[in-house]
Formats: sequence, C-alpha cells, structure tokens
Amino acid sequence: MKGITSDQGRQTLEKFKIEAANEVGVNLKNGYNGDLTSREAGSLCGQMLKKMLDAYKTGSVK
Repeated sequence: MKGITSDQGRQTLEKFKIEAANEVGVNLKNGYNGDLTSREAGSLCGQMLKKMLDAYKTGSVK
C-alpha cells in the first residue's frame, strides 16, 4: 500500500482486502501474509479485481 497516504485510505484498503479474503476462504493474519500459497494469493487478488471492476461498472466508485 505504498501510494496510500492517509490513515483512512489504508484502513479502507485493509477492510476491502479482508472482505475479499473472507469471500474466497483465504485466512489472513494481521501483518505479514507472505506465507500464502500462490493459489490463495491469486484467488484473493482476483476477487479484489472483480469487486473493483463491478464497482466501476455500476458507478459506485467515486
């Protein structure tokens, strides 16, 4: 989350990541999650991308 400068932005992205992880059944820990398998990381990233595209298509992105 290098480019995010506000605490509110960081918290929003963290909440979004945890929500997406729960939807695909990936267990995240607070802090370091470098021990995720490639499949888990790919599932998580794919779910996040899907949710972002859906939000863009419906116009709910500000």
